[in-house]
Amino acid sequence: MYERMVSAILDHRLPPGTKLVEDKLATAFGVSRTRIRPVLVRLANEQVVTLTPNRGAAIAQPSEQEAREVFEARRLIEPTLVALFIAKADAADMAHLASSIEAEEAARLAGDMRRAIRLSGDFHLQIAERAGHQTLGRILRELTSRTSLILMTYSSAHAGEREEATACGCREHRTLLDAIRLRDAAEAGNRMREHLNRLESQLQFSAAAEAAPDLAVLFGT
Repeated sequence: MYERMVSAILDHRLPPGTKLVEDKLATAFGVSRTRIRPVLVRLANEQVVTLTPNRGAAIAQPSEQEAREVFEARRLIEPTLVALFIAKADAADMAHLASSIEAEEAARLAGDMRRAIRLSGDFHLQIAERAGHQTLGRILRELTSRTSLILMTYSSAHAGEREEATACGCREHRTLLDAIRLRDAAEAGNRMREHLNRLESQLQFSAAAEAAPDLAVLFGT
């Protein structure tokens, strides 16, 4: 249940502010309410869900300050992770990253921006996983989920601009991969920071809220 809910967040199928009614989730997953609560608590600990007394759970709605802090944290840890990746990566790891970029580009060309953004996050998580730093990797996984909420909340409302932003992301991933292939950790770190800076610079802190999805349709088995 946890993995499916995180996947729905990363795929932008659970917009910020969506109410997570325990009874509806229990029915959708075919389990009791007692099994739903620990999942919501875990997501709340990762700051992707808010739990409010007498009001229940909802997908978090990050503030502008929280959005800035998430990108600041990513700029601090991802250059370290990419340096560790370079120290350990082999040809297969490089090929895996290249395939991820190609899949991201294919999703963009197909107009599937949600999948493109999910694959963009996966690119960063692949680097973290191979880097082998469990603590920083766990932190980045949480930050990636929060980044998805931030992008849903504050990305451009115009489809053309969203597509161009994703295209830029693909190109930046390719230039980052070029530095990784050269085993240039300093340059790769610089390109990672520049990439995250650009993503943050494109946020628009006046985006309209999306309609909430039907949980039974989203998670029903």
